[in-house]
Amino acid sequence: MSAAGTARTYEPRVPDGVDVTRPSIARIYDYVLFGKDNFAVDRAAAEKLMESGLDRRHALANRAFLGRAVDFLAHQGIAQYLDLGSGLPTSPSVHEVARDTIPAARVVYVDHDPIVVAHNDALLATGDGVTTIRGDIRDPDSVLAHRALTECLDFSQPVAVLLLSVLHFISHEEDAPAIIAKFRERLAPGSYLAISVGTSDGADPDMLAEATQTYAGARMPFMLRSRAQILDLFDGFDLVEPGLVSLPEWRPAFNTDRTPLKGPTVAAVAQLRK
Repeated sequence: MSAAGTARTYEPRVPDGVDVTRPSIARIYDYVLFGKDNFAVDRAAAEKLMESGLDRRHALANRAFLGRAVDFLAHQGIAQYLDLGSGLPTSPSVHEVARDTIPAARVVYVDHDPIVVAHNDALLATGDGVTTIRGDIRDPDSVLAHRALTECLDFSQPVAVLLLSVLHFISHEEDAPAIIAKFRERLAPGSYLAISVGTSDGADPDMLAEATQTYAGARMPFMLRSRAQILDLFDGFDLVEPGLVSLPEWRPAFNTDRTPLKGPTVAAVAQLRK
């Protein structure tokens, strides 16, 4: 892991207004996924997290869950996706997986990080139903009112809302259930919600303390929830099988790594209750 960081001989271009003296959640995640769109401060933060027990398998398992979940949703006929807190582009992206089944699938990626938006615009904005907007999921009204979103997605038809590895950066005071409720109110019958999130159940206290301190450097809270609190996030939705389970246990493919992960992350997909 450290060798990968020392082998780096360049830094990506910095968009105007980006502070590279503080780590970014999206860029930390990019580094953990062996990406190149990160800076020294992000790599240092990522190494601290991995030393505390949040190793790369968490990020890789989360990306694998994204692929399986979107593939499942596409086979249910879902042709519209709202990826909240999408992070930097990593292949296969949501639209790539969905379009394997539904070639005309439309996707809106949302992130508050300007580097994410810049890279997504360059790599993912195909002009045919894939777009990225800069927005903060803690302000759902602004996200839902964004012109690019309303032009791309038709909320009179089913939409899949994806909140993958993002809700543990929403504090209790910021009220994740109320945020999700705002999006739920806009959804048509047949819509879905997919969530992956860290849980406090079984979490190592030392790992949690280290992660909390590291993310504080990125000016972001790190808030794990109990299983009961996570189930509350699905209010108004019915979980599909196998329910709320650890990442590797959600509809595993034949090659899914099912090794237990330290500091468990759980995931579920649910359909809007009729």
